[in-house]
Amino acid sequence: MHSSYKCSSVMRISSSTFFFAFFAILMLSCYSSPTDELYPTANLSTTWTNDYSGLVLHRKTDVAQFTCGFIGQGNNPSYVFAIFISSTSEYPWQYEIVWSANRDNPVRDNAILNFTAAGELILQDVDGRIVWTTNTTGKSVVGMNLTDAGNLVLFDDQRSVVWQSFDHPTDCLLPGQKLFTGQKLKSSVSLTNFSQGMFSLQLTNEGLFGYVDSNPPQAYLSRRVNPYGSDTYKERRRYMRFLNGSLSLFIYSSEPSDPDEMIGTRQASSAAQYVKLMPDGRLQVFELQFEAWTVLTDLTTRFVDECSYPLACGRNSICSDNQQCSCPTTKYFRPINDRQPNQGCSAITNLTCNSTKDQGFIRLESVTYSTFTTDKERVNLETCKQACLNKCECKAAFFRYNSNASSGECFLPSEIFTMMTVDPFLYNYKVSAFIKVQNARSHHSAIIVGSTIGSFVLLVAIGVIVYVVYRRKSDEEMDEEYLDQVPRMPNRFSYEELKTVTEDFSKKLGEGGFGSVFEGTLGDGTKIAVKCLEGLAHVKKSFLAEVQSIGSIHHVNLVRLRGFCAWKSQRLLVYDFMSNGSLDKWIYLGNREHVLEWECRKKIILDIAKGLTYLHEDCRQRIIHLDIKPQNILLDDDFNARVSDFGLSKLIDKNQTEVMTTIKGTPGYIAPEWWSSIITEKVDVYSFGIVLLEILCGRKIFDRSQPEESWHLLSVFQKCWEQGTLLDIVDKHSEDMQTNGTEVVEMMKMASWCLQTDYTRRPSMSSVVKVLEGGMNIESNLDYNFTDPRLKKNCSQEKDLTPLLPFVLSGPR
Repeated sequence: MHSSYKCSSVMRISSSTFFFAFFAILMLSCYSSPTDELYPTANLSTTWTNDYSGLVLHRKTDVAQFTCGFIGQGNNPSYVFAIFISSTSEYPWQYEIVWSANRDNPVRDNAILNFTAAGELILQDVDGRIVWTTNTTGKSVVGMNLTDAGNLVLFDDQRSVVWQSFDHPTDCLLPGQKLFTGQKLKSSVSLTNFSQGMFSLQLTNEGLFGYVDSNPPQAYLSRRVNPYGSDTYKERRRYMRFLNGSLSLFIYSSEPSDPDEMIGTRQASSAAQYVKLMPDGRLQVFELQFEAWTVLTDLTTRFVDECSYPLACGRNSICSDNQQCSCPTTKYFRPINDRQPNQGCSAITNLTCNSTKDQGFIRLESVTYSTFTTDKERVNLETCKQACLNKCECKAAFFRYNSNASSGECFLPSEIFTMMTVDPFLYNYKVSAFIKVQNARSHHSAIIVGSTIGSFVLLVAIGVIVYVVYRRKSDEEMDEEYLDQVPRMPNRFSYEELKTVTEDFSKKLGEGGFGSVFEGTLGDGTKIAVKCLEGLAHVKKSFLAEVQSIGSIHHVNLVRLRGFCAWKSQRLLVYDFMSNGSLDKWIYLGNREHVLEWECRKKIILDIAKGLTYLHEDCRQRIIHLDIKPQNILLDDDFNARVSDFGLSKLIDKNQTEVMTTIKGTPGYIAPEWWSSIITEKVDVYSFGIVLLEILCGRKIFDRSQPEESWHLLSVFQKCWEQGTLLDIVDKHSEDMQTNGTEVVEMMKMASWCLQTDYTRRPSMSSVVKVLEGGMNIESNLDYNFTDPRLKKNCSQEKDLTPLLPFVLSGPR
């Protein structure tokens, strides 16, 4: 290995421009042969720059060449650090990416890849921001190797694997690579945009499943594996392996035994191969033939026909037997692109959550849905339709039965992708689709208007009225049209409907910085919490931030935004109701109804971490909460924690890790870097560290009820850490916490890691989850100087907060 090696060859490839790739290789040859200058291994303390040094490591085998380095996205000046495969030719002209580190967060020219002396591989953008890391500091890493299998490996002095790219798959599997339960392949947006797309593939204990993103996800591919005999391998991780053009599923069996299921026909091949989850949801095997990558087989064809792919014809569209795409009706839907009908259809009038008299159905015979999942069984057609009318988020009712129409199955999706026609004589069920639309009551009104427009006087009067109303509209009222056009918006309620379900806003639960929260009950008995935003000066910003940020996301550890209302100057948000209220009343002395035991607190801590991980890493766009505090952590009946209140959230693109904005949040929970206006998701990690410390100590971050020298919890924490007396600050009002004091003190190390003053040294929330679940260790080289004079100054300005009772949705303080 060559620790002093630094690339000096010219090479950065755009996957969509093979001529450029050939030209780059040709230029490379002018200086030296790639294999003469590049090595498959590297030592610690090696740095590569994305200027004219795009290549990092290179490995040539008998059938292919693997190279890792920087590669461009289409024609954009942005790059990902990736592994790509090519032929063994000295000047290959076609490269394919099989793994990437930062697909959702590309870097720019002059970005740096640093293999540190501590054994961590770190990707930094040109401005110094850390974009991606292996998180392997302190793991005894001594070197890096790009293996013959195309696996990028960090290894220790025993040659054991510490980290490997095979454990972090993107959209491809290489021969011999395993996909374990808990892992998934995630498609790209397109062939030139490597960001995560809409489709995913994963193995469970029941079989192989493919999903399209929706709320909840819809399974378009389902291959269940039936167990045989006893499951003697239940303690090990199940997996599937790609080899010789096929997928072998090992769920109940284990190698060297035969797999439980083999998808595809195994054919020994000496050619290079890989399997890829395509942007349209297909799972295709590629093989290198005559210097070109060719589709060898489509593994999904066996289970999914052409019209069953969720986006075969786009959203709200019908795919016929001859794969023709059309809208359900031209009266209520129009094609997004007349020349490309496979792009789907959009509703002419969007659905709103008004009374059922404003809505109706389009009936489509012999039309069904490929991801039909039974929501109600043994029901008749009218019951199915009524269930959809009663459920605001329901977009259609799909009904099917065999011989008894009074005992059928009902599917009520909240999002409609491609529907498909079926032959009633060949299909096992009799099927009908009922697409919910805004009812045609306006047709009658149109007749009345049409009969009166002949009256000149009335026409002039109407014109004057319209003009006056238009001039009087406020900016907030004019925003309503915009709100209807925002993509992936949640359900919209009418103001009258919310006024009814809250009994004229009579059951007040509490009050936050932006307004009051009221309890309500929907027609089906479901309890909701309605947050009424007040104060015209800043309502618009908070309202749009919250609705756009969380309207379309769904996670078990996030409070679900069920809908919203925008009526004149009124702005209301509708949430799920959390019966056990907010975390603060359960952990603060003198303000808690019951002392939580240690196991319950651990579960709450893990729930919060998972919720933030979803916001930071799993959403289509990264969401920074910016106001994590106990008042914004809600608990359900079983004390499952959910992160709430995104009124301060700042939604940023995943390719943007830093946001410059004004200081927001709650004093005491604000990260030090706010004062330098360098805002990343690490501000949430800092706030999480404060909340974690409060949970462990059972007190507020700033508490005037304590002796003056103990007002600031961070000061006390630092002092006890230096003196080795951390057991003294474990919650004294819980006998169970005292009993588990050693474990609680160990958890304080996690808080220390999250509270690093240098935000680049804080862990990601996914790393926090891994530590909590026992999958990795806490960073050992930490800075224990937590206090900051600016934090003390702002903490002392904190006012007492108004407690909310069964439900809390606090606004900014």
